[in-house]
Amino acid sequence: MIKVLAINGSPRKNWNTATMLDSALEGAMSAGAEGRRIDLYGLTYTGCVSCFECKRLEGRNFGKCAVKDELQPILEEASHADVLLLGSPIYFNDVTGMMRSFLERLYFPVLTYTKAHTLIREKIRQVGWVFTTNAPGDFYKDFYSQLCAGSERLLGPSMYVDASETLQFTDYSLYAADMFDVPARRDRRENVFPQDRKKAEDMGRKLAEAVKRI
Repeated sequence: MIKVLAINGSPRKNWNTATMLDSALEGAMSAGAEGRRIDLYGLTYTGCVSCFECKRLEGRNFGKCAVKDELQPILEEASHADVLLLGSPIYFNDVTGMMRSFLERLYFPVLTYTKAHTLIREKIRQVGWVFTTNAPGDFYKDFYSQLCAGSERLLGPSMYVDASETLQFTDYSLYAADMFDVPARRDRRENVFPQDRKKAEDMGRKLAEAVKRI
């Protein structure tokens, strides 16, 4: 059975990023995979603490994060997944702090400081990114591509889908946010966001099908 793990890096469990991520997961499951979604903001953990146990030769944690907290079993589950779905809104030109900390713990044990730059990977995984942003269409295109290039090198083949100019509030009048064309945002939520969800679903299906061909 193809194993999928979806990681939600948004603090909101039922809004743009989570909804897109669920669509990607549904797509993978439609291709015969099984999996679940993890909400990072429901966990207590830190980023990398530079203990370097993941690089200690002959150490029991060689190639694995040694920090024992609520993220450790998630990292273990991720190491056995065939497909990783990673979702985050964009905050200050980057993924959220919780997603960044997760990536530090996921990526760093894979790397070595050897002259050959050897990677320690238990398996090659298919990776699908979901990004959501308040910004216009291609504003973060280069950033998305760079992030995918990093996960491709460390984890396996990677792709992404994104949703831009997303609806942030149900009632904009309650917030200092009069720069937005609210009717246009609502129209995008109703007519464009379902298309974004369909792209996420298609991505999830493609990733699961790619695992079958390996």
